[in-house]
Amino acid sequence: MGTSVQKIKENVSLIASKETWIEGLAIDQLVKTSELSGMHRVAGMPDLHPGRGYPIGAAFFTTNKVYPALVGNDIGCGMSLWQTSAKVSKVNLDKLVKKFVDVELPRDDSWSSIIEARKLEKDITGDRYDRALGTIGGGNHFAEFQAIDEVYDQAVLDELGLNKKHLQLLVHSGSRGLGQSILVEHITKYNHDGLQLDGEDFQDYMDKHDEAVRWAELNRELIARRFIETIRANGCCTLDVNHNLVSSKTIDDCEGWLHRKGATPSDKGYVVIPGSRGDYSYLVKPITGEGASAENMATSLYSLAHGAGRKWKRGECHGRLGHKYKREDLYRTALGSRVICGNKELLYDEAPEAYKKCATVIDDMVNAGLIEVVAKLRPVLTFKTNGDCSS
Repeated sequence: MGTSVQKIKENVSLIASKETWIEGLAIDQLVKTSELSGMHRVAGMPDLHPGRGYPIGAAFFTTNKVYPALVGNDIGCGMSLWQTSAKVSKVNLDKLVKKFVDVELPRDDSWSSIIEARKLEKDITGDRYDRALGTIGGGNHFAEFQAIDEVYDQAVLDELGLNKKHLQLLVHSGSRGLGQSILVEHITKYNHDGLQLDGEDFQDYMDKHDEAVRWAELNRELIARRFIETIRANGCCTLDVNHNLVSSKTIDDCEGWLHRKGATPSDKGYVVIPGSRGDYSYLVKPITGEGASAENMATSLYSLAHGAGRKWKRGECHGRLGHKYKREDLYRTALGSRVICGNKELLYDEAPEAYKKCATVIDDMVNAGLIEVVAKLRPVLTFKTNGDCSS
């Protein structure tokens, strides 16, 4: 797999060159997780970084248990890419920023009708979290308008129906409070123990998990529709891929369960790997089929990075950057894009300096024989939140 795969242990792989900086704690967490009961193989991606007990940017394959804690609280979190009818050449950034003053306000009754219709189509029951549908949330979630900056494979863009002249919209969000409630329920009952596959609680968790995945997909759809409507344009979804979930999979001739925690599937078609708000994102083609090595796919657990990967912990970024940047400085990026974020700490926590360069992550996956780059996407406007509350 080239120079970008490290064998940490017999069942622990890291898809990253030795030149790529990975925090030691993240590798320690990866190794510790590999020692869980029923764990067959684990793989860290080049965006690997520490999480709360388990690393983020990794995939885990088990044979006799499912571990809800490995999926985490944001079940179904992922990325969707929409092409809008708006033209890049017509973008006026000052005017564009002003359009989003009211984007987070409650919608009229027609919005409720749309939600009910789409929930029915996606087999989503209950209404406890309906108020959160169409909302981004905090952390590293965002809605970002982008321009296709460079094209490396025009045939793929034609296949996907993407036009360089049009403004793209990348949405990153998940299942919000719904996923959180599912994890809390499990942790309260089982702590961090996994679930045996033959138990009723396993099926109960999977039913709730699968619905949360569908809910997250609907959430991204509604976010996209809200933002496209705000710029008075039309749009269509090009791709939608989840990177926090567990699903059945056969690897190494073993039937088991593949957990992804901040890992993008490489077996679901084209994906976008986003950079920070001040960096490029990349549309990539996973190498599968005849062009792929079975060993490569198994070693990476059919997974890719889900972003650039954090360098700094949240909460310490303001201290690192406050002497260098005033708050107003962070609303513009070196690439000429703009940022909307009303939460001061979030503004600093998600600064480009807090993340690795996305090109490094992409290069590692190219060198590992996992992807081909289709296009590079440049941020135009990144939206986090207008208000101070980002939960």
